[in-house]
Amino acid sequence: MRLRLVPKETAYDFFRYWRVTFGASILAMIASILVFFVIGLNFGIDFRGGTTIRTESTQAVDVGAYRDAIAPLGLGDVTITEVFDPTFAADENVAMVRIQAQEGQESVSPETVLAVEEALQTVDSSITFPSVESVGPKVSGELVQTAIIAVLMAIGAVLIYIWLRFEWQFSLGAVAALVHDIVLTIGIFSILQIRFDLAIIAALLTIVGYSLNDTVVVFDRVRENLRKYKKKDLKEVLSLSINETLSRTVMTSVTTLLALISLYMLGGDVIRGFVFAMIWGVIVGTYSSVFVASAILLFLGVKRDWSKPDADAGTQFGSADA
Repeated sequence: MRLRLVPKETAYDFFRYWRVTFGASILAMIASILVFFVIGLNFGIDFRGGTTIRTESTQAVDVGAYRDAIAPLGLGDVTITEVFDPTFAADENVAMVRIQAQEGQESVSPETVLAVEEALQTVDSSITFPSVESVGPKVSGELVQTAIIAVLMAIGAVLIYIWLRFEWQFSLGAVAALVHDIVLTIGIFSILQIRFDLAIIAALLTIVGYSLNDTVVVFDRVRENLRKYKKKDLKEVLSLSINETLSRTVMTSVTTLLALISLYMLGGDVIRGFVFAMIWGVIVGTYSSVFVASAILLFLGVKRDWSKPDADAGTQFGSADA
């Protein structure tokens, strides 16, 4: 017996209220942009600058005890991560303590570093500090620029790929869905003030890939059905294509969410922001493939007369493997 989260055959009208759903997406994007400019992101050490202290001890790392010892110093964003490496000896326990740059200072002062080391030594007298590294404002600014460029290049690559594989209308629909997902993700991070660091940039790029994969599956079926049902209205073809891929879409999203929710609950504080971004990205990515990318395609229209000499224009690479 095969597990099905949706019936084998469905006939939902996904475009009955497409103007409402598309309008809601636009309003959500506008709200996210406003929240970003009014509240801003809670940037982590990667983007604000700070200091990383490497600790080593013969005793097991107790992240909670380390955090409790440092908390009275009032240093703001402090991230403590235990480091695992198969090359470490049995009595070699390593952690990384990241401290954000303090207000009005270029980097964490030596006095602050010394205070942190003394606080940690009250927890574990055998602890040592083999290295202390600082990230200044200049490096942090470069990281911000590089992160923005990485996201824009990913979107640009998607634009070209979909244009070659399908047609320009499909390309604009896919890119609109990706922009929708990224803007809404940044908006939710601004509202909840979850720490935004390089791990979240990695999550954004992963969301781009996930959303694109879902969109391409739908678009591939749309192209097949456009050739198969030449007399059907474009809205009917789009709705039919989404229904035909709905089982696959829901199964992929649900199984991915099961793994991510487990990681969110059990993975600890270090990866919680990354996992939250992925959970949110899967939800909005699934939504945008249906209600944003396809709505753009419906609005722009697409070539239906495949009998003309230029019927393959824009689809000459359609048989290429994804």
